[in-house]
Amino acid sequence: MRTLRKVFGFCAVFLLLFLAACGAPAATESSAEPENYDYAPAATEAAMPLMVEESSANAQESESLPAAKNSDSDEPYDMFFEDYGVNPSIDAEDDNLSTFALDVDTGSYTVMRNYLNNGSLPPPESVRVEEYVNYFEQGYPNPPLHQAFGIYVDGGPSPFTQTDRYDMIRIGIQGFDVSDDERKDAALTFVIDISGSMDMDNRLGLVKQSLEMLVEQLHDNDTVSIVVYGSEARVVLEPTRGSDYRRILSAINKLEPEGATNAEAGLRLGYRMAMEAYMQDGINRVILCSDGVANVGETGPEAILDEIDHYVEEGITLTTVGFGMDNYNDTLMEQLADKGDGFYAYVDDRDEARKLFIDEITGTLQTIAMDAKVQVEFNPDVVRSYRLVGYENRAVADDEFRDNSVDAGEIGAGHSVTALYEVKLNPEAYGRIATVYMRWQDPDTNQVAEISKDFFTEELARDFDRADPYFQRAVIVAEYAEILKESYWAEDSSLDDVYDEARRLEDDFHRDGDMSELVDLMKMARRFVD
Repeated sequence: MRTLRKVFGFCAVFLLLFLAACGAPAATESSAEPENYDYAPAATEAAMPLMVEESSANAQESESLPAAKNSDSDEPYDMFFEDYGVNPSIDAEDDNLSTFALDVDTGSYTVMRNYLNNGSLPPPESVRVEEYVNYFEQGYPNPPLHQAFGIYVDGGPSPFTQTDRYDMIRIGIQGFDVSDDERKDAALTFVIDISGSMDMDNRLGLVKQSLEMLVEQLHDNDTVSIVVYGSEARVVLEPTRGSDYRRILSAINKLEPEGATNAEAGLRLGYRMAMEAYMQDGINRVILCSDGVANVGETGPEAILDEIDHYVEEGITLTTVGFGMDNYNDTLMEQLADKGDGFYAYVDDRDEARKLFIDEITGTLQTIAMDAKVQVEFNPDVVRSYRLVGYENRAVADDEFRDNSVDAGEIGAGHSVTALYEVKLNPEAYGRIATVYMRWQDPDTNQVAEISKDFFTEELARDFDRADPYFQRAVIVAEYAEILKESYWAEDSSLDDVYDEARRLEDDFHRDGDMSELVDLMKMARRFVD
């Protein structure tokens, strides 16, 4: 019997070693998050070694392992997100200034869509509310002639605060549009992850399809360079004019997966190539296409960007485009774009690729504002309290609003940015609610500009369902995001509530495919909750 036990023991050890060698996930122990409403993010422990560095004292890295399986794999998702918590409500008498960097990212919304289409709710820490709101067209008019930006403000009562009266205020920033013919020539350097983790149709296959779409939009004087990285980085296409599109397409079609994931080496070489192709009066942009996994060399955004920080000062911006689902690092991709003076998008299908690389190509490539930030000055005689909805990782100190050395956000041509505030007004208050200031640096002249706009109580809509339909949609989308985020502020709302409001509003957007899709996604999310 003792001998038999030894045999069984040896077999068990051998089986465990074999499974480990094959990459089977180790069992992990999860701890329940304590219920607390101090607005700080709850700490969560990743089940696997995390491949990003912590970027702030208030942010906790987390890995989500939902029960649903990826359609491409039998393994659970290994997704990396960072929980930034939720903003508190502020007493206007204590602090009447709210300051934040503008953000045009939309990746959080398309990540949610991919989760739902693959059979599960997105993890709460994946939700950045402002990215849900900014995914949608807002209906702002173009800014006045010869003005780079316009500020637009509206508001009305919230339909989601049943126990007390709150108003929502929508602050919109609209940049001037640039036609494709007027777009500057661009030197584009693609840094493409071809590691083994990209060996799927919805990863490297979708990257290749996306780049083929982009090639169709190139000007003759644009240039394209391609750097790839697996375990090592190498150049597969030297700077090539857009007119030589066959050569560019040939290089794209030859891409094949290989090796581990050395993002540091890829970006380092990519920036060197961008300097070789540098256009003095043109657009100079590195575009990273990856699932965000980095497991060779430096693996965190701080370490990687420290190596290439001086390239950012030369005016080379970084756009990160995420692909893939079951093993994806949202945190790394979002922070790289932030630190590289660019923006982050997530492509989950061909339609999203078309939107990014065809429909919005000029805004994707040409930046019209650097270090853009907003400060809202609330009037405490009218406003009792306020809460910025979203933008938790975009906060700027109030006294740094006019400090031109402070890094903020970048905005592309024709892009709009929206921020929502939940406000409680003093009883019978009348007059100026707030003054909105926007400040930015012109990327061509390096001149700093500032504009402002006042907003008054008489401009508030009396009824939510009679307010501007774009305002209504923004409020509904934000509430939907806060529910998925499991925000304290959305405890009294449900997916049924936002679904009913979205269905009511759908007729106002009968030709808007994004609105129809939103209603479908909400319907899908309700089923997963039930």
